[in-house]
Amino acid sequence: MTNNKTDNNVCEACGCAGEIGFVIKEGDDVSEVQIRAESKQQLEAELNKYVTLSKQVCANSNHEVTHAEDDELSLTARFQFEVSAEKIIFEMKARSLR
Repeated sequence: MTNNKTDNNVCEACGCAGEIGFVIKEGDDVSEVQIRAESKQQLEAELNKYVTLSKQVCANSNHEVTHAEDDELSLTARFQFEVSAEKIIFEMKARSLR
């Protein structure tokens, strides 16, 4: 998943690093997620978490899944949303799934 964000800077006062903002581009409404698991059942369960989240963000979101030909325990899922802001919300919420 790629995010359009500025550099992380460490705050001199508290020593914390933070992300500052996202750039919202028209037509940037597809998020890509790579998932790897130890079994097919775990892989399916992980994918279902992302599908559920995408539907919470946008009921009309769509997704497609591609599997690597030589690796049955990993996949790439592409989620398409109606607008760029939904993609960003999905990506921010998806951080808690990792």
